Amino acid sequence: MPSRITCEVRDGAPVTVVRLRGGLDLGTMRTVHTTLDGCLADQPDALVVDLTDVTVRDPLALSVFAATARRAAGWPAVPVVLCAPPPEAAGWLAQSTACRVVPVRRDCAEATRVANAAAAPRLRARLEPVAEACRRARELVTDACARWHLPEAVGPASLVLSELVGNVVRHAGTPMRVTLTLRRPYLHLTVTDGSRTAVRTGSPDLRAEGGRGLMLVRELAQRWGSVPVGDGKVVWAILPAN
Repeated sequence: MPSRITCEVRDGAPVTVVRLRGGLDLGTMRTVHTTLDGCLADQPDALVVDLTDVTVRDPLALSVFAATARRAAGWPAVPVVLCAPPPEAAGWLAQSTACRVVPVRRDCAEATRVANAAAAPRLRARLEPVAEACRRARELVTDACARWHLPEAVGPASLVLSELVGNVVRHAGTPMRVTLTLRRPYLHLTVTDGSRTAVRTGSPDLRAEGGRGLMLVRELAQRWGSVPVGDGKVVWAILPAN
């Protein structure tokens, strides 16, 4: 009989808790992966996965948590913590090299404390798709870098975030959510918009404010990428936090 699993999401800011119930195997891990990805798209300060009511039918399926944690470390810089695994699952987690990247705690309260402690400083804002949004993006970078004592990051981060915002203004034309996160050694910049159209990485657009296209992002960022979420997408970039 095929396994079934349900995912109960408790979005209690700043930490999102996902409680899994049912059998975890190679068939149901896709449901878990999709749910956790959706939670990360909301960019909580931390993500706790409660395994109290999970029966692990295939230890290989535990790799879904390592995959989630690795992605979350790059974007959106969210710590992932597992809690309350049944004894057999706890043993497999302890033995698994792949899953050692995910902290495991005995209960949800302890996991939430650990997740809160690991949460990174963030600055968020909602912007409209107007020309002034690029200026506002630069102001946000200046504010964040002043708070976090990152004077050398102001210039490159301002250029990158201004371009990400300008790309939404020029091509997506939707309201956007901007998030800056300090998770050393990197400063993480993300822009969430309401368009599924892929970002444009072609010729620089020298006429637009912000000016030189996503080629500039590629030159200045340590890494960058685009992730579809819901009816839109997130474009993110990581820069050294000097």
